[in-house]
Amino acid sequence: MTILFIVLAAVAVFAIAAGSIGREAHRLDAIAPRAVYRLDEATDFVCDRLPTESQARLTPVEVEALLVAHMGWLHTNGLQPDRVVDLVQSIDTPLVADEDALLAHLFAAADEVGVEVLDDVDIVSVLRCHHEYFDAIGAVGPLAAGDDLIDTVNDPDTSRPAE
Repeated sequence: MTILFIVLAAVAVFAIAAGSIGREAHRLDAIAPRAVYRLDEATDFVCDRLPTESQARLTPVEVEALLVAHMGWLHTNGLQPDRVVDLVQSIDTPLVADEDALLAHLFAAADEVGVEVLDDVDIVSVLRCHHEYFDAIGAVGPLAAGDDLIDTVNDPDTSRPAE
């Protein structure tokens, strides 16, 4: 009789453990992997990968100010949500970031925070290296194909691609 209770208890423990592990595995499968952005790490990453000419013209403090401006632009355009912990991936409509608008924003932000840009290529290099950092931490989504782009200038109804 005691052996029967031990076997039943072992089966019950196994069933509970298997159910819990299965439930958590299913939950974690539906959640995006966490990409942790650390500003000091991003600054070091970008500074290390900048071309030598840009490294000579920009200090790490200036690079950090440009990265903060870039992150602010991402947040303003809905690409950096307030809370992302344990959210299920839900990409209903593709969002295409306009690189020209971003560059214009970074030039204006550099002027606001006192970053003296001696060569325009420095901003482009910082942006390129910052995107490499996003890729390295797993925070980059898929690239848009040419036919996925929406022409917002010629087509006022942006819910469908321009013909």
